Amino acid sequence: MRLSPLFLLMLAPAAWAQASPVPDAGGSVLQMLLGLATVLALLVGSLWLLKRLTQPRGHSAGLMRVVAGTAVGPRERVVLLEIGSSWLVLGVAPGEVSMLAEVPRQDVPAAPPGEAGGDFAGWLKRVTQRNNGSPT
Repeated sequence: MRLSPLFLLMLAPAAWAQASPVPDAGGSVLQMLLGLATVLALLVGSLWLLKRLTQPRGHSAGLMRVVAGTAVGPRERVVLLEIGSSWLVLGVAPGEVSMLAEVPRQDVPAAPPGEAGGDFAGWLKRVTQRNNGSPT
């Protein structure tokens, strides 16, 4: 009995399926872990590069510094900005920055151990009243 070439071509995929090796589970896990390590390394590297690119350089590196800030609303903040020998108290809202007061530079008191941010609201009230000449 002679087999036709068409019949042999129909049998070929079935023979290939039986001859294919069973995938190794250990190799798949290793490949997955190497891929995960590569993605994490790329993430850490890109974050490091982003930090390096956004740092101020040269002469302007030490001109301005944010000393403190606090939220006064859902999208509004009061920020204390140090420029040279003075501090600017700024109101920051979406699309707007307003100068509230300018005070001479002072030493920042260390926050008590139990208090993370200090009493910025009370300090701001005292400084602005003293700056305006009002009694506290």
